[in-house]
Amino acid sequence: MKGADTANSSDRGRTVTSRALAVLGAFTEGRPELTLAQICRLTGLRHATAHRLVGELTAWGALERLPSGAYVIGLRLWELGTLNPRGLPLRVRAMPIMEDLHAATRQHVQLAVLDGTDALVVERISAAGAVSVVSQVGGRLPLHASAVGQVLLAHAGEELFTDVVRNGLARSRFTPRTITDPATLRLALAECRRTGVAVVREEMSPDAHSVAAPVTDSKDRVVAALSVVCADARTHLLVPAVVLAGCGISRGLGADAVL
Repeated sequence: MKGADTANSSDRGRTVTSRALAVLGAFTEGRPELTLAQICRLTGLRHATAHRLVGELTAWGALERLPSGAYVIGLRLWELGTLNPRGLPLRVRAMPIMEDLHAATRQHVQLAVLDGTDALVVERISAAGAVSVVSQVGGRLPLHASAVGQVLLAHAGEELFTDVVRNGLARSRFTPRTITDPATLRLALAECRRTGVAVVREEMSPDAHSVAAPVTDSKDRVVAALSVVCADARTHLLVPAVVLAGCGISRGLGADAVL
């Protein structure tokens, strides 16, 4: 009964919208499939409330019910996501150039945009037999430890830098080479702005090296970052190709991109 009382109390005072968003927010990359009981536990909603909301979200298409009885995110949300101006239009312009870059390098090629204090991967072309990477389409990467993240952070405001380092970079150490000192990160971002590229060597995962370049729009705003991820530490060999590809996507978005 005590657990039920706790769930009831946490349910009170929440709007219908916040409850529905809590249900959708319970799904993550690590939890793509949830039962109703798991949704109740993760959201703190009463069983009756969660059952009603899940039913409505399923009927609308935001969730889908599997034969096993568990739920996954529905295609209706994917359809809405394609309407985001940083989503489909960007990907349409980027894909042909990303395919060329992939054909030339035979390595992972990915495109990411800034979302809060993360880099959100909106497109990726994988390479068979290439180095193992943690990112996937719809996945998030830390701004301080990924090449795309450093590009996006380098061209964002000081406020975002403060937000990223506020909780301590040491808590987000992924490998021994991950930058955990704010001063060192600031220098890396300054170098990124100076050279036009970010180079990350085994900061996100062992054996993974990446180089990223910015993608700009018609107003010269950095709207995305393009990167190649490989197992070879000689990332300097990839810099010209990545920069050229970034400029190509930028021109497609109306930027007056020059090398």
